[in-house]
Amino acid sequence: QVQLVESGGGLVQAGGSLSLSCAVSGNIIGVESMGWYRQAPGKQRELVATITNGGSTNYADSVKGRFTIFADNTKNTYLQMNSLKPEDTAVYYCNFRILEYDYWGQGTQVTVSS
Repeated sequence: QVQLVESGGGLVQAGGSLSLSCAVSGNIIGVESMGWYRQAPGKQRELVATITNGGSTNYADSVKGRFTIFADNTKNTYLQMNSLKPEDTAVYYCNFRILEYDYWGQGTQVTVSS
């Protein structure tokens, strides 16, 4: 069983930085990609950034140049968020895609005040 646990969310002023972490446990053989998604109140969940098992990254246009996704050699995954804006406020979810199945963490709240 794969478990994902996010941490690092919180309250920050606009222009500030936060770093999110996703700790993974369980059998991740066959992992295809890891990623971060977010969901703001009243909105659908949206992609923020992904990184493939080979290290290729992809970012939403709204976060390019401000957010960086990376993973360590055990596939724990991180999201460094700089120059945060109020519109970045959302619950952020960690995602692992393993053999075409999506696993999700419980989410961590990020709130950016203006």
